[in-house]
Amino acid sequence: MSFTRRHFLQFLAGLGSTLVLGNTLSASTTSSQQTRIIPSDGERIPVIGLGSWLTFGIDLDDQEELVQRVKIMREFLKRGGGMLDSSPMYGTAQEVIGYCLKTIGHRKGLFAATKVWVNGLQQGIRQMERSRLLWNIPRFDLMQVHNLLDWETHLPALQEMKEEGRLRYVGVTTSHGRRHRELLHIMNTQKIDFVQFTYNMLDREAEQRLLPTAADKGIAVIINRPFQRGGLFDHVNNHPLPGWAGDIECTSWAQLFLKFIISHPAVTCTIPATTRIDHLQENMMTAFGVLPDQNMRKRMVSHIQSL
Repeated sequence: MSFTRRHFLQFLAGLGSTLVLGNTLSASTTSSQQTRIIPSDGERIPVIGLGSWLTFGIDLDDQEELVQRVKIMREFLKRGGGMLDSSPMYGTAQEVIGYCLKTIGHRKGLFAATKVWVNGLQQGIRQMERSRLLWNIPRFDLMQVHNLLDWETHLPALQEMKEEGRLRYVGVTTSHGRRHRELLHIMNTQKIDFVQFTYNMLDREAEQRLLPTAADKGIAVIINRPFQRGGLFDHVNNHPLPGWAGDIECTSWAQLFLKFIISHPAVTCTIPATTRIDHLQENMMTAFGVLPDQNMRKRMVSHIQSL
């Protein structure tokens, strides 16, 4: 759905003091995959992507695990998967991704996103080129400065690469709440296409300033740690899924957690990670059908807080 500053202000007004969020989303059923616009150019990407932290950083000699990652990647692309996010920080993940893409033999629909995670301009350039070679792709769609490391050096270089056509989008990331002030400074002062940070039903600080600022500045938002590194499942352990979850076509806690995230109009996509085909399928089904409106979002938060 298209999202403007006016819509966001309406969304904020509609929720009042209970939830610092915004605009009523339509809860209509659709057989089409939910996509969101990248504000900087209007391109659309699917709202459910795939993360690779921990899950793809495996032993390269373990053939059984490699075969399983190929299955995950093939299923992701088969189901219309878009953003695949990685980083040099994730051990062997990028090499495993490259192996999977080579084995599958196609990259249809893939939105390739990784990060630069090193101090220094030349070190960053070498690292990004190594990542490209590991993925075995002509260029990345998105290059992000990981955890804001030396962003003052890397962002100008990434902008130059974008202008030269060597990548398509520029972004920054953090997974630490203590870095939100610095992240906001970058969002307000730098020309970036994407920002990535943590947001889930237990970590909602982003609702206060990050999400409104992204909407105001026209910056696409990637949400990491959508399950709070498994903490959300621990939180609801042994509690049944509420009956009203069926009203938004959720058949599992994972789908409920993800629908809460992607129903926020400032969110572009989220990147849950998994090593299981059934979990991947379950996650990706979240991109179809009903999304919660503002009243349902409040009900969801209230229920999680009561457990």
